[in-house]
Amino acid sequence: MTDERMALAELLQKSGDGDFLRTVAEAVLQILMEADVEGLIGASRHERTGDRLNYRNGYRDRSLDTRLGSLQLRIPKLRQGSYFPPFLEPRKTAEKALVAVIQEAWIGGVSTRRVDELVQAMGLAGISKSQVSKLCKDIDERVNAFLERPIEGEWRYLWLDATYLKVRDGGRIVSVAAIIAVAVTSEGRREIVGLGIGPSEAEPFWSAFLKGLVKRGLKGVKLVISDAHDGLRLAITRVLGATWQRCRVHWMRNALAHVPKGQHTMVAAAIRQAFLQTDAEAAHQTWRHVADQLRPRWPKLAALMDDSEHDVLAYMTFPNQHRTKLHSTNPLERLNKEVKRRADVVGIFPNEASITRLIGAVLLEQNDEWLLQCRYMQIEGMAELTPPLIDADPAKLPPMAA
Repeated sequence: MTDERMALAELLQKSGDGDFLRTVAEAVLQILMEADVEGLIGASRHERTGDRLNYRNGYRDRSLDTRLGSLQLRIPKLRQGSYFPPFLEPRKTAEKALVAVIQEAWIGGVSTRRVDELVQAMGLAGISKSQVSKLCKDIDERVNAFLERPIEGEWRYLWLDATYLKVRDGGRIVSVAAIIAVAVTSEGRREIVGLGIGPSEAEPFWSAFLKGLVKRGLKGVKLVISDAHDGLRLAITRVLGATWQRCRVHWMRNALAHVPKGQHTMVAAAIRQAFLQTDAEAAHQTWRHVADQLRPRWPKLAALMDDSEHDVLAYMTFPNQHRTKLHSTNPLERLNKEVKRRADVVGIFPNEASITRLIGAVLLEQNDEWLLQCRYMQIEGMAELTPPLIDADPAKLPPMAA
């Protein structure tokens, strides 16, 4: 310990003023880890003793983000077992899933140079197949239990959105859609209720996915919000019998594609007049009026407005306090960004199971955070969506219990 104190003092004398606190923190944490490992082994560095329980086996680098900046630590490794400093936070489920996917790609011989560098940075060189299998099994059990859990209660709103990922299939690289389903209960709380992997344009896939949600207990859905995928609307009608709201943001992008770029601001402002109305009837009247004004110059845009009027304005018939979250899939935007951020690290997934493992772990962590937050929607508006259980006629009231 005296030698370590002397080394610390020399280190502090050499450090500049700007890095002083960060250098102190790194040195102190390194001393703590060395002392901790010394207690586990039963011997200090280079000490020969018959009471030794284990041996050191080098170090692995690990950064720790703090208010002082990123601290670069060297975590001691042991020949038998492993050592993890108590002051470092264990990896989250999603991070473990990411490591598992990279390991699986590495062992399967399908890694790229980018994945190779990441594996080396994580200290995973020489990982065995048995270790990968054990890690994947633990993650898969937790993720599958989450994705296949029973869905209880009434769910008024359902958002569906697709994120496209690349996966290897029989020697080819193909694009598949990861469909994420988020729903809100009659109490106004938001949860992630499903994840599906497959071709998003096919109606049988959408129907099978929605039937799976219904089988797990999804019921009471009044409105489904999504982009305009082929086959999705038909699947919603057949399986859920709910109203469909076409994502207003995606629709606007499609609409402005029929207009010269210099006219985008003017046309978008005109169309938004319909969205500013306070009731559905006024919104539809304004929509048709704007379509007639734009028809002489941009007939294709006007035709699109005619065909999609009821789909884009479907949310206007729902409670006013909920409308800001019902007109598009934007409530899923942050979740999709996190999914893409994790998926971009992998690049090309070795198989669909690895997609479910990683994306499912991300959704599991996000769902846990949502459960700790306040209600996503006002419960007062939910009451407007619940039909009365009995008729208001007093003559039809059930007799009171004696």
